[in-house]
Amino acid sequence: QVQFMESGGASVHPGGSLRLSCTNSGDSLDGYAVGWFRQVPGKEREGVSCISDSDPLPYYAESVKGRFAISRDNAENTVYLQMNSLKPEDTAVYSCATVPSYFYYKAVNRDMPPALYDNWGQGTQVTVSS
Repeated sequence: QVQFMESGGASVHPGGSLRLSCTNSGDSLDGYAVGWFRQVPGKEREGVSCISDSDPLPYYAESVKGRFAISRDNAENTVYLQMNSLKPEDTAVYSCATVPSYFYYKAVNRDMPPALYDNWGQGTQVTVSS
């Protein structure tokens, strides 16, 4: 079973950068796509980005395109989310989860519905404020 631990969240000023890590201490991530999500109190969880283990094109939500970059290091069993040019509206708890690779296109074509994902981590808080 995949077991994720997210880290790297912090408080930063607008325009700042952070790199989040999603480290798996369980079974291999082979055969899984990994997605980053974010949630603020009172709102639904939002899919931010997703990366497959075989497809070369990651998915990004429109709100983060050009600012965020997802990557995975299979040797380290870790998926990263580089966040640049951060805005106050990026403030949220960020968490990661898996979807089987054969569901990758189904997931991203529907903007990453959380119900398709599993093996959720606890999340890490990102706060962007001046």
